[in-house]
Amino acid sequence: MLITNGTIITLGRENKIIPNGAIYIEGDRIVDVGTTESLVSSHPVSERLDAGGKLVMPGNICAHTHFYGAFARGMSLPPGPPPKNFPEILQKLWWRIDRALTLEDSKYSALVCLVDAIKHGTTTLIDHHASPNAIDGSLDAIAEAVNESGLRACLCYEVTDRNGVDGANAGIQENIRFLNKVASSKKQVVGNSNPATSDLLRATFGLHASFTVSDKTLEKCLAELDGLDAGFHVHVAEDISDEDDAMQNFGMRVGERLNARGILGAKTIAAHCVHVDVSEIDLFKRTQTKVSHQPRSNMNNAVGVANVLGMMRHGVTVGLGNDGFSNNMFSEMKTAYLVHKSHQRDPRVMGADQVFQMAYANNAKICANFWNTAVGELSVGAYADIILLDYAPFTELNAGNFPWHVIFGVDGSNVTHTICGGNVLMQDREVVNLDEEAITAKAMELSKQAWKRVQEL
Repeated sequence: MLITNGTIITLGRENKIIPNGAIYIEGDRIVDVGTTESLVSSHPVSERLDAGGKLVMPGNICAHTHFYGAFARGMSLPPGPPPKNFPEILQKLWWRIDRALTLEDSKYSALVCLVDAIKHGTTTLIDHHASPNAIDGSLDAIAEAVNESGLRACLCYEVTDRNGVDGANAGIQENIRFLNKVASSKKQVVGNSNPATSDLLRATFGLHASFTVSDKTLEKCLAELDGLDAGFHVHVAEDISDEDDAMQNFGMRVGERLNARGILGAKTIAAHCVHVDVSEIDLFKRTQTKVSHQPRSNMNNAVGVANVLGMMRHGVTVGLGNDGFSNNMFSEMKTAYLVHKSHQRDPRVMGADQVFQMAYANNAKICANFWNTAVGELSVGAYADIILLDYAPFTELNAGNFPWHVIFGVDGSNVTHTICGGNVLMQDREVVNLDEEAITAKAMELSKQAWKRVQEL
């Protein structure tokens, strides 16, 4: 396929803008990037997509999300006083919802999130799942949704001791089973003439958080993971209660405990890290542990504001996630841009360029743990994960100021086309590969039943 007549925003190392540009795709990869005139001449193909002057840029990436939280939208809390802190939010809301989920619920909560991602230009998502009463096969259910959607995703199951030894062991086995299944699938991709159909899914090993996982369970996780090329995806110091628990029960901070137990490392994602200190930040750097920042969720849960700039200055790779909020990552970028200025009472902090570093360059580094092909940029050899946006700038737009155009002028509602792995998933704002109406209707039916089970818990 040849995309023509667009304003190409390459990002990546070259980070250039090509007016009246074009992109040539073969299979799931970008083969050529240049002007429309040159590519039409060198690639005379019949299948073309005329961008009509729209912005053409890489698909967005979400470094940490929870598909399973979709059914919480609009749900009322149980009777009694509202939660006054993060542990109470978990107990009164999230730890009720996840227990209510069936395998079918897991699939459809993922599907509604994936539709949302397609509509808002997010093509790669790293999910962290929990469904304590439907653990076995839960990652397969979500994988079905991902494959149906055509998006790219990395999945894991949340291991925790809050549901007893059997629940923890089941979570461990679900991670290991799925890791092995994906590894086997990757081997098959090598000889596949059309890798675009089978190179979307990846896996990692999920842990909930230090305060809900014992040393014994961590030892089991490491033993089971031995020999597999994978790291962990774990919540770290999202709330101060996580640090308090680690200090009280283990005599060390969360990051120190996870490092001492072998959890940190280059393939590990530490989500949130709101309350880590300088020593923990240094551990992230030395172990090459990746961090994901979720400003909308942190604000909603009133847990604080992570020292993102401090971590980045120290050499830690900090990416951007949404923690289960809407998959409009443009909204997450805007929030990241604003919250740090407000928190530090300094308009000079967190420039749009630094937001872009998280959202694209750093998220791409996180994805490199799972995919060997580049994402987050439009370059030769990268995955053809591309979005088109209906945005007409009325001031100069160049490679240097493009991040500020996004922060102040672009939103997910501007996305008209979403392409992942060379496949068009949305065209002219119409999702073409999923029946959105049928998915919504089924999700409505299932969520009503899930809400009833929540009330019974």
